[in-house]
Amino acid sequence: MLVISKKTNLLEQKSYYYALQDVKEPVLYDDIYDYSFVPKVPFNHRRVPMGMPENIWITDTSLRDGQQSVEPYTVDQVVTLFKLMSKLGGPKGIIRQTEMFVYTKKDREALEKCMALGLEFPEITTWIRASREDFRLVKNLGIRETGILVSCSDYHIFKKLGLTRRQAMEKYLATVCDAFEAGVIPRCHLEDITRADFYGFVVPFVNQLMNLSRQAGIPVKIRACDTMGYGVPYTEVALPRSVSGIVYGLQHYSEVPSEMLEWHGHNDFYKAVTNASTAWLYGASAVNCSLLGIGERTGNIPLEAMVMEYASLRGTFDGMDPTVITEIADYFRSEIGYKIPPMTPFVGKSFNETRAGIHADGMLKDERIYNIFDTKAILNRPATVQISKTSGLAGIAYWINSTYNLPPSEALDKHDPIVLKMKDWVDSEYSTDRDTPLSAWRIEEKLEEISEGRFKKL
Repeated sequence: MLVISKKTNLLEQKSYYYALQDVKEPVLYDDIYDYSFVPKVPFNHRRVPMGMPENIWITDTSLRDGQQSVEPYTVDQVVTLFKLMSKLGGPKGIIRQTEMFVYTKKDREALEKCMALGLEFPEITTWIRASREDFRLVKNLGIRETGILVSCSDYHIFKKLGLTRRQAMEKYLATVCDAFEAGVIPRCHLEDITRADFYGFVVPFVNQLMNLSRQAGIPVKIRACDTMGYGVPYTEVALPRSVSGIVYGLQHYSEVPSEMLEWHGHNDFYKAVTNASTAWLYGASAVNCSLLGIGERTGNIPLEAMVMEYASLRGTFDGMDPTVITEIADYFRSEIGYKIPPMTPFVGKSFNETRAGIHADGMLKDERIYNIFDTKAILNRPATVQISKTSGLAGIAYWINSTYNLPPSEALDKHDPIVLKMKDWVDSEYSTDRDTPLSAWRIEEKLEEISEGRFKKL
């Protein structure tokens, strides 16, 4: 049968029907996921058409998945992070939703305080056990959407749950029916999708979800979860590892609209951000992230990274305020006590800092030579240098000019007598076995002495 595809607006054969393959033995893709070796990347050379949705956005799991891997946040910390996310996401709500737990009294207190703020974005959703009691709890709290875990790989179905594929499907569908009965939008978390039999289980299962959704008149959301970070963004990669293939398949064979499709990835193989961008490019409207990438094992997709990816792909921040990223990082450091690795992009203390004299010399001439963008304007983080044995005259001059915020008319160059004297002092400090950077207070103290009070200690 020929039909016009709503996705491509072209005539296509409507002959693909995927029935559940209820296998006796689990399909574990041992040839790809040989546990004694690094996972392999097979190619099938099938190209998936790019299909960026008209609207894309970010959802957050900092207060759910992220909170599972750190010391639990206090109620006040949850409320503050919620307000900061709202400020970062801007009036258009590019950070569309955040999910929370509802199990304990403290969970519910934090959720209710966030709801009481009356902020439009991010919308609060939940993540619950698949039970009627939990659905009623969510409904009574005034939450319209909740996440439900529906593990889809045979690793989970056979080995964790001890079920067959048919038993798992029936269990999941009954749970979704309970959500519909309670009037709650179910967000189905397809756990471990990058090790799942896509056409033998995932597509038939999602087809049933979409049928139930149409019957209930309530939407169902599909979150494709790359639980182990196995997804890869390369074109022509074979399933189950192909990010674009998963997104395309869910749209093309299960008719999941872009606005109901979300990608959730982990960073075990350093591909979380690239995979998330690939999901956007190939048809998923939402990517699920956490602040600073905090999450299980190597973490989730860093939310701040996807703010930058959004701007790169759209050419605009669309009302988002990226300077809040720095506020968030400062809050994690000072109030939560979380240690951010200093080289972490956008939020680490040293992400736009150089110790090399040749780099500092370039920045003295034009900051654009060695700074990724105007970090002062975009992140409220001016580029900096650290004074060490490799800083050179240029590094010292740049440090003085930036630390004391000197206007161009008063800025020192690397030939200034003060810079030369400071260089002699720095060299003497490293004439022994010292190999650590000099502290700011020590440099300020010496500079005040050498400049005879012109530069007073900050």
